[in-house]
Amino acid sequence: MVIAVLIAVALMVPLLMVYGLLGDRQQQAQTAQASIGQGWGGQQTIAGPVIVIPYRATETNTVTENGRDVTRTVNTIRSLYLSPQTNRADVVIKPEKRKKAIYETVVYESQISGSADFALPADIARFGVARDALMLDRAEVRLGVSDARGLVDGNSVAVNGTPLALQPGKGLLSTGNSGTFAFVDWTAATPLKVDYKIGVRGLGDFKLIPRGVDTRWTVKSSWPNPSFGGDFLPAKRSVTGSGFTATYAIPNLALGQAQVLTGDLSPPVTSNYSGDNGPRYAEVVEATAVASDGSNMESSGGTAKAVAISLVEPVDLYSQVDRSIKYGFLFIGFTFVAFLMFDIIAGAKVAPAEYLLTGVALVLFFVLLLAFAEVIGFMPAYMVASAAIIGLLTFYSAAVLKSWKRARFLAAMLIGLYALLYTLLNLEAYALLIGSVLMFFALAGVMYMTRNIDWSGIGKKEEVVV
Repeated sequence: MVIAVLIAVALMVPLLMVYGLLGDRQQQAQTAQASIGQGWGGQQTIAGPVIVIPYRATETNTVTENGRDVTRTVNTIRSLYLSPQTNRADVVIKPEKRKKAIYETVVYESQISGSADFALPADIARFGVARDALMLDRAEVRLGVSDARGLVDGNSVAVNGTPLALQPGKGLLSTGNSGTFAFVDWTAATPLKVDYKIGVRGLGDFKLIPRGVDTRWTVKSSWPNPSFGGDFLPAKRSVTGSGFTATYAIPNLALGQAQVLTGDLSPPVTSNYSGDNGPRYAEVVEATAVASDGSNMESSGGTAKAVAISLVEPVDLYSQVDRSIKYGFLFIGFTFVAFLMFDIIAGAKVAPAEYLLTGVALVLFFVLLLAFAEVIGFMPAYMVASAAIIGLLTFYSAAVLKSWKRARFLAAMLIGLYALLYTLLNLEAYALLIGSVLMFFALAGVMYMTRNIDWSGIGKKEEVVV
């Protein structure tokens, strides 16, 4: 009995090696997904539109020269960031599955069609900028796209019905200064209506950064398994087997951001917290940004907030294999207990080598599960791997226990264990509760069957026989 326990403990080593193999395969899958994204586009964050207006400012610097403090006044050009009064957009996300070797990932192409209204505040001086210091003839309409490689044809921006030529680069700080922009002469300072269409391809999360007094988005997709996260959840959402529709309504009071900023917003920062709806974003205290002309540094206007939409796979095979491996010791323990019961109660002698081979077969189940799951999916792989191991151990135990009746009992127990494990893998919320209750009844059953055994006399009887 002691040898059986030691072998069971020793089998934890190959079980941990399988766990390491899982991590290696998962890393290879992520590498394959990243290679797909190299030619398609990575995770996308979209921000804007925002009107950026250069303005003249003076800086007073005090330096020490020859032991004396010298004050100098320097003329400089800074940027003022004006968010829209209203920003309404329709977003359509078209998913597509792409494969590389045996690995598969979900990519998307999103089409954003929106309209934003801008008006120069009459009290602009309250923000520390004089009205006559604004260089309105050099204003720019900027749209931030975090991975500009994903931009597709057909993008456009029109101001008051007049199409403008889009230029590369000069996005927003919240998207890593990546994106596109257009020059606009706003000398008249009359209200502007900006109509925009942006098509972008991406992989993984799709994020939208709200800017403005009132932001309203409607997001639609044919993907039936979305995950909503970020700083704001949809005001309304509908998820069906044919896709989803999500509506966002975000006022600037919820954003905590002024309509006029003298520094751009830094990128949203993913916090360590992640819930069922995906990652959430947290603010940092301060960040710095490069001025539009690259000549000086200016403090950030704060940290951007974002909403995140993920097109998740309904079944993540690596997470399910990971969870199944964590139950591996149960398979080894219950199977060894069954052999011990036959050994102690029924008198069927089981050699240490037979315990070891049985344990190796149980560990091999998880290797087979991982290997087949990458090719045919988790559920078919689970059926194939469990059937193979149950069949192998049934025939082997018939020879070891010298009884097909005992082998059929062991087979029934293994079928129950594998069925239980599959149930636990699909009941995440109640897996701990169900598993602990069943283990209690299993322990109670073993205690009942062995209640009349004289454990202290087992070793002595063996010595007498010898």
